[in-house]
Amino acid sequence: MPFVKVQKNKAYYKRIQTKFRRRREGKTDYYARRKLVTQDVNKFNTPKYRLVARITNKRVICQIVYATILGDRVLCQATSPELEKFGVPGGYTNYAACYATGLLIGRRALQIVGQDSDISGVEECTAEEFHVEDEDNEKKPFKVILDVGIQRTIPGHRIFAILKGAADSGLHIPHSVKKFPGFTEGDNKGEYEYDAAAHLERILGTHVSEYMEMLKEEDPDRYKQVFAKFIDADQEEDIEDMYKDAHAKIKEEPKFVKKEASGITNKVTGNLVTTSKGTTYTRQKKISKEQKKGRVQQKKMAAARKLLAAAGDDEEEEE
Repeated sequence: MPFVKVQKNKAYYKRIQTKFRRRREGKTDYYARRKLVTQDVNKFNTPKYRLVARITNKRVICQIVYATILGDRVLCQATSPELEKFGVPGGYTNYAACYATGLLIGRRALQIVGQDSDISGVEECTAEEFHVEDEDNEKKPFKVILDVGIQRTIPGHRIFAILKGAADSGLHIPHSVKKFPGFTEGDNKGEYEYDAAAHLERILGTHVSEYMEMLKEEDPDRYKQVFAKFIDADQEEDIEDMYKDAHAKIKEEPKFVKKEASGITNKVTGNLVTTSKGTTYTRQKKISKEQKKGRVQQKKMAAARKLLAAAGDDEEEEE
């Protein structure tokens, strides 16, 4: 019997399968996720924690997450707008804000697991290479793995500022300085140079200060628009000191404090919502599947009546 090549093999059928919803939406890389959440069988159901870092157009979101058979569970969360209470009035997506948010999530996680008093991390940010697992600590450091999602990990990306902040806070995150600003590879394999001073300038927002000065001279109107919050808070000239003070305040009290309830009650009447303050707004009320079908039927009947009426008018004109 001659050799017959199988055209429709397993790889062919895997390609034409419908992908998972979050894969179709471009939100989850399931190949990477499987590597991140798979735990060794001899760990006996020990959680494998991930530092999930995401950067949107307006904020930085960090979470310490672990996977269970019922879904992911979040240990704690920190977002860059929280930096307002630590003295940072704006600029919640730049490199310096990413570092401060990473520092905040790290200290907050250590506080939750009870290691904040035993592991202090770096006393003052110097951007030097730091690994808490190499320090002489009484307790084993809290280990997490960086999860960047579908973000491309190019050198100098802001996502690595979150990593550096979390590592400086005292979390054990396996990493190297290869992706940090200031890293240059040597001529021989394994050799490299790391300029911590160049990285420190990014962490303390020196580039933000330089941009502010340039914009202030060249386009004052644009400067007032972009840095309005810094101007209102009188934080135009001492950006580096502002971030240093924020780092110190984060280390003092990283705990999340929930806002008190406003006490405003809402009364819903159909699609109209009336608040106890006296204001009103419209919110479309959710309808059931049967009600949706009824609306479609009504529209079909109305269209049919309209067609019949038009046909009747045409007959009268012909007569």
